[in-house]
Amino acid sequence: MTQPLAVAALWMGGAIASFTLLAVGARALSPALDTFEMMLFRSAIGVALVSAGLLLTGRSDAARPRRLGLHALRNVVHFAGQNLWFWALTLLPLAQVFALEFTSPLWVILLAPLFLGERLTRTKVLGGLVGFGGILLVVRPDFGGPGAGVLAGLGCAVFFAVTSLLTRRLTRTEPVLAVLFWLNLMQLGLSAATVGWDGTWPAPAAPLWPWIAVIGLTGLTAHWCLTHALEAAPASVVMPMDYLRLPVIAVVGWALYGETLDGWMALGALLIVGGNLLTLRPPQHARAGVLR
Repeated sequence: MTQPLAVAALWMGGAIASFTLLAVGARALSPALDTFEMMLFRSAIGVALVSAGLLLTGRSDAARPRRLGLHALRNVVHFAGQNLWFWALTLLPLAQVFALEFTSPLWVILLAPLFLGERLTRTKVLGGLVGFGGILLVVRPDFGGPGAGVLAGLGCAVFFAVTSLLTRRLTRTEPVLAVLFWLNLMQLGLSAATVGWDGTWPAPAAPLWPWIAVIGLTGLTAHWCLTHALEAAPASVVMPMDYLRLPVIAVVGWALYGETLDGWMALGALLIVGGNLLTLRPPQHARAGVLR
């Protein structure tokens, strides 16, 4: 294994572990806290950790916003997606939530021409159709309509897709630390507004605080590790590693919650992953060297 690939694999191992622990932590907190309350504590811990990192490294200037309006739009969208993700975790098997979340790149395909002016190629359309077939197998909708959990899982994927597109625009001028700082600070404000509108505030019992610490820490480390993995190797190499989250979370769901993974759902997840991998293929003229 070449050095850049080995480094990327190590960072992706951290990202997969972080996303898995985040899901388990949210499931553990869900009987006592609603999604807005979980976001409040997660964002507060994130603000504290990122601020401490900026101060200790002397990089506080990196957090100075250059495009505050775009930060605000991105974080409102991400806040909606994250709350839907937390909610879906309480309604669906963990593997099904992660499979639906992995439809996000397929939504990026459809939305990128609108947000970024990117061209919609035949390969990307084919990848989207394959992924859509996978969605149908994962959710197996009946004539009564999909349930709230499926709608929440698909909704979070759409919001995460928009977040990804807005992040691409932001990182053209903003450092990653600034994106993380304003992500947590703005979402702390949104969480405080949604939690405190009725004048009451959550007072978690002592046994819940370790789980609160888990979602606060892993919410940061997941994106930190993913960002470093993408710095070490191209997206076409890194993102397929991310799909290891599906079998990992399926085993975790089986071991901790007795969840089952049937063959149709496994096949649907494979189609979603296959559709995403198709979209990562470079254009024909670039295949000889440069990856997109």
